[in-house]
Amino acid sequence: MSASIGNKVTRAVVMAVFLVGIALGVALAGQEGQVYQVGNVTGYKQASQQDMEGADTIDYENAKPMPLPKALSAPQPLQGGAAAMSLGAPGFHPGYRGDGTLPPSTAMGNETETPGPPILQEYGTSEHPFTTSRVDLTTKNSESKLYPYRASGKLFFNIGSNTYVCSATLIEPGVIVTAAHCVCDFNAHTFYSNWVFIPAYYNGKAPYKAVYTMAAWVMSSYLNGTDSCYQSGVICTNDVAVLVARPSGKFSATNSKYPGYKIGWLGYGWDGYGFSTPSSGPGSGYSIALINQLGYPVSHDFGAMMQRTDSQGYVSTMSNNTVWGTRQTGGSSGGPEIVNLGMPPVLNGTGYGTNADFNIVVGVTSWGYTDTAVKQQGASAFTSGNIVPLVNAACSGYPLACD
Repeated sequence: MSASIGNKVTRAVVMAVFLVGIALGVALAGQEGQVYQVGNVTGYKQASQQDMEGADTIDYENAKPMPLPKALSAPQPLQGGAAAMSLGAPGFHPGYRGDGTLPPSTAMGNETETPGPPILQEYGTSEHPFTTSRVDLTTKNSESKLYPYRASGKLFFNIGSNTYVCSATLIEPGVIVTAAHCVCDFNAHTFYSNWVFIPAYYNGKAPYKAVYTMAAWVMSSYLNGTDSCYQSGVICTNDVAVLVARPSGKFSATNSKYPGYKIGWLGYGWDGYGFSTPSSGPGSGYSIALINQLGYPVSHDFGAMMQRTDSQGYVSTMSNNTVWGTRQTGGSSGGPEIVNLGMPPVLNGTGYGTNADFNIVVGVTSWGYTDTAVKQQGASAFTSGNIVPLVNAACSGYPLACD
């Protein structure tokens, strides 16, 4: 509760700075919108014409996977002896289930169904075990339409005239989190455009319709290329971004018009929420957590169906990025790394452990290895220095988009 109150106070301060920035003419005219600098965060507001008609530029059928930044170095083995990362006091903001109401029209195109592959546990040359499989165990999207899965989905956007895809997740009623490399070009001071989020996307279906966006926020250090990176533009500290959804309807915005009140949204945690540092055993000396990754890699079912990966994750010495075992590839960028995925049971004769809040996003997929046989990916960890100011900036500019 105290973390939530503190966030709202911070958002009020950010809003005041935001308004002063506009008054002083800090907004820079962009090719297709406006760029705003607020502290160490940079925002991009799309032109009003794009808000209403941006979907006309999206080629859903021929969208390309956003290239997953590729690490060139050898993977780090998980073994004892390395110093644990000091991440400060963990914090989190809870999610919300939503009412699950389906809109009347859900079809987007091809809706053919194919049988799924067997579910396996495996590992690559990194010897990092994982299980990657479809979220939907049948040939229909019966599971991915359920909370918490339905809060995640596929993200379409334009780079020039071409359409690309990433993955993304609602973490507030109208705030979507994804990777910064799905929003802007590292060290190029350039934002992409026309992001369209499809929650619970399934083989051409949009069960909760398309969610259009109005604005994007990234850390300024990522946009201008000064971010702390183990490998420049690939393994960085702040490959995190948030988008603000456009509320439904043609009249004045209200909280209920943002998609999260129907779909629900996941919580988000920072500074090591959900991670422990065991003093003995195979994870000794590391900060570790069981990571549940969601995404739409084009290497799996052509990117048409949501995939889930479960693996032990650990905080590496590579820009404090979290690393886990996975088979996901391009198109999974921006998908959430979640701790405690699922629905909490009613307990009898036992209790919950530490950091037990459910469905908390602690990072988004940032990179993989050039050699796909490694079968590991990494994510910039959510910290009080990136996800908190990004959400505060978005919520200050669009307060109705937040709970």
